[in-house]
Amino acid sequence: MDPNTGKKNMFNKLSKQQGLKLLDQEGFKRKTVSFYRYVIIDSPYELRDELYESWEKLGVLGRIYLACEGVNAQLSVPEFNFKEFVGLVHANPLFKDIAFKNAVEDDGNSFFKLTIKVRKQIVSDGLPLNEYDVTNVGNHLDAKSWNKALEKGATVVDMRNHYESEIGNFKGAICPDVETFKEELPEVKKMLEGKEDKQILLYCTGGIRCEKTSAYLKHHGFKDVNQLHGGIIDYARQLDQDVTLNNNFVGKNFVFDERRGERISEDVISNCHQCGEPFDTHVNCRNVNCNLLFLQCDSCKEKYENCCSVECIEIVNLPLNEQKKLRKGTNNKNIYYSHKRVNLNKKT
Repeated sequence: MDPNTGKKNMFNKLSKQQGLKLLDQEGFKRKTVSFYRYVIIDSPYELRDELYESWEKLGVLGRIYLACEGVNAQLSVPEFNFKEFVGLVHANPLFKDIAFKNAVEDDGNSFFKLTIKVRKQIVSDGLPLNEYDVTNVGNHLDAKSWNKALEKGATVVDMRNHYESEIGNFKGAICPDVETFKEELPEVKKMLEGKEDKQILLYCTGGIRCEKTSAYLKHHGFKDVNQLHGGIIDYARQLDQDVTLNNNFVGKNFVFDERRGERISEDVISNCHQCGEPFDTHVNCRNVNCNLLFLQCDSCKEKYENCCSVECIEIVNLPLNEQKKLRKGTNNKNIYYSHKRVNLNKKT
């Protein structure tokens, strides 16, 4: 309850440090899961408040996006409350029988607070509504069918951003060098020109981006569009359940939480962006005014003080009040480096 307004708090204002400290003090295990669904939500703000109030009582942490088009959720739930949580979710007619995807590697520290946001779209695509019909999507393939299609030479496309695919991908996949899903949709359509009659395979982390992509490609004349059911997360689960299945994914699956990645195979296919040594764990630059997500090995982490560049090292060693000045005003927000592929050695 907010003492100033008398209203219930619907936002978790904990800092990352405060949240992680509370996690360390917990004496129980957590379960990391995700789910999504395209469904018409008439009142997303009302639903946001309802979900926050009920999920907070169960100790749920995570990042959830709601929009009039549906829900996209990545969550961490106390194991002793998980059954009650699933029952609560399925009791909502909008989420009846919704499928949960379990994390591949789960140490319980995937999220440190509960955040539920209302957005225009659960996956921002920048497209007009007449560019696709999300109810007309491609075929969903399980791991066995997916592997068979790969063996027959189908065209496979990674529908994630380049910093996700650089640490892990399916063998032979087309991996567009893009930063956002908005960029990727038209780029993929262009890359697939002439293959309208060929079998197309799409994959992403959990399936949500492929749902829109398959609808988009079908709208533009592609006849045999398929997607990996449940994404890489569920592919890994099926591999665990059926040891006869071959693993065609190499490296790590990038995840958008504190873990940054789940290992699917022992292969390390990427390199430290600063020294070039094999490495596949992302970090954020210590300079909060930069916050670049990049690959930095332990040796370079020590050498460059957890920073991506000399410029950022200089900034983090300034007095705190000087660092804060750099973050004031739009003209000063020029330290940020985009996710685009860059040779960080040029800056160090």
